Amino acid sequence: MTAAVRVARAAIGLGGNVGDVAQAFRFAIERLGDEPGIANIALSPLYATAPWGGIEQDRFLNAVAAFDATLPPRELMELLLVVEREAGRDRSRETRWGPRRLDLDLLLCGDAVIAGDGLQLPHPRLHERAFALVPLLDVWPDATIPGIGPARQALAALDPADVAAVIAGRVG
Repeated sequence: MTAAVRVARAAIGLGGNVGDVAQAFRFAIERLGDEPGIANIALSPLYATAPWGGIEQDRFLNAVAAFDATLPPRELMELLLVVEREAGRDRSRETRWGPRRLDLDLLLCGDAVIAGDGLQLPHPRLHERAFALVPLLDVWPDATIPGIGPARQALAALDPADVAAVIAGRVG
């Protein structure tokens, strides 16, 4: 007897502020789209946002991709790290929250709640980040953050004034 494959709706945040960020996003989405275990990718528009973390640097471009995944969350996170490296990111040479070409954050994976071993789900600050919630709601309007509640309610508690759509920069 074959075990049923569990499909979860997952969301990743894409960010970057070095080089051709839109091209880095295209690379990441194409690469993820080639992976078995990932299907039905929906990508939000791009948003220009202020940097997070208190380091003086250029504004970021941010987007969210939502998709169906049969990969377990840890495998999905490992895949995101591989895609970042293939795009030229070297986390060992970066300053935390500093400039980068491509950052892929696993935001949600179904109703998974995980803490430890390099993975936290839902993303630990998702409910505090308008730059992630605005594009998340573009591609997953009824997203729920486990332990927090509807993403729409989390966004209503924030000021999204610094999240500006970059219409001409849409990827795909």
